[in-house]
Amino acid sequence: MEIQGKIIFASEPRTGVSARTSQPWKSQDFVIETHDTYPRKCMFSVFGEDKLQQFNIKVGDELTVSFDIDAHEYNGRWYNSIRAWKVLHGTGAPAPAAPADAPIPPAAEADPLAGNAEAEGGTNDDLPF
Repeated sequence: MEIQGKIIFASEPRTGVSARTSQPWKSQDFVIETHDTYPRKCMFSVFGEDKLQQFNIKVGDELTVSFDIDAHEYNGRWYNSIRAWKVLHGTGAPAPAAPADAPIPPAAEADPLAGNAEAEGGTNDDLPF
């Protein structure tokens, strides 16, 4: 999944040592706010010191964040995990479908199902039956 917006909060990084592998780990949470008519906020995590350095996320950055959503159970309760796997700085607008100077086809050519009722001697009511 993907979300675009502005980073409005960055938590303090958390560190620890894995009980299974005895390797150190680092994680940090961020909140992104969309630019929709009704803005939405989403908290996501970045896991790993290498990813934190690579993404270099700061409050106020405009980002496009790709993330995975997963759920896990702990002591009979379920928790969601939203973890970023790719971060692009800046929010690129989607590419236009066609160039602005492309010719617009006439109405009869644009809708092949409409037919040309006036040429067939009928009325032009655009109904196929």
